[in-house]
Amino acid sequence: MRTLMVLIFAVTSSWAADYELLLEDPDVLSPCTDGPPGSINARQAVNFDDVTIEQDSDTIHLSGNATLTWDVQPTDRITARLDFLHFNRGTWEPTVFSMSTQDFCAIMYDQTQYWYKYWTGFITNRHEVEKKCLKAPGTVLVHEPFDIRLKIDNVRGPTLRGRHKMVIVLHALDERNVPRPNPICVEIIGELVKL
Repeated sequence: MRTLMVLIFAVTSSWAADYELLLEDPDVLSPCTDGPPGSINARQAVNFDDVTIEQDSDTIHLSGNATLTWDVQPTDRITARLDFLHFNRGTWEPTVFSMSTQDFCAIMYDQTQYWYKYWTGFITNRHEVEKKCLKAPGTVLVHEPFDIRLKIDNVRGPTLRGRHKMVIVLHALDERNVPRPNPICVEIIGELVKL
């Protein structure tokens, strides 16, 4: 019986794999091809003039200051959603990978969140940004230089391959929970490669 348990563990452990998304667009944050009505892209919501984004084979290097221009109100609640899709026979299909929060401002500096691991943890003026969140046009997000590898670790299940994209949507909702007419929608598109 013990031998059988070891064999099952070995087989299921071998099903786990690490993947990396090799980007198609050197600009990284592409406008959404099928975003919510009225959605704007990242460059319409944030001034990136003082941000440097460079990409080499498997790493994105980011540094500089981004200034918010998104037209929302300080009393709004920000929701965030990330969906991971697979391109199959001419159509983008959902996968089981997604994450969302109904109050992005409450978790943007939570170290257990992916938002923090891949972005907000590198914003150095935390106290100002945490207080204003993304709800005050003119707020400057001061980034320390950092590198990102779009890597997914320890994925169990069938092998993933081919063209994939992450779709990130940020909505602002007013005090009555009515969405503002200008959500931010961006895509990060690339080829998923097993490491």
